[in-house]
Amino acid sequence: MLNIDNHTNFTVNTQCIKDIVKKHTNREIDLIICYNNIIQEYNKSYRDKDRATDVLSFPIENDNIMIDDIMPLGSIVISIDFVNARALELGHSKEDEFTLLFIHGLLHLLGYDHETDSGEMRDKEEALINELHLPKSLIVRTEES
Repeated sequence: MLNIDNHTNFTVNTQCIKDIVKKHTNREIDLIICYNNIIQEYNKSYRDKDRATDVLSFPIENDNIMIDDIMPLGSIVISIDFVNARALELGHSKEDEFTLLFIHGLLHLLGYDHETDSGEMRDKEEALINELHLPKSLIVRTEES
């Protein structure tokens, strides 16, 4: 199940996002769509970084109560300000940029971590975006800059 809490005027292609989730988990995910000022608060509170960012993931990690089909997987927070700016900068649609950020956040919820793994998250992200015919992934863009 996907719970969407949209605090913006962005229209989410819920079917696309739900299809992505269905392929990877049966567990519940909360998706929060907000502006930079809100994601900056999350980033400061939970990561001690006082700046806005594009996407944050908050996996639920409690092995004592983890039952795959019952416990929520976690939350993804996406800044629509970053979506709009990156889509304009890179010349693709806001929907594509949003989907890229959602995939990135979902992979983090599923336990992937591009900062510590040996390329597994990059490979998984690239396979997903190729399957959906999306532009370059967040990881690839970061590596190229």
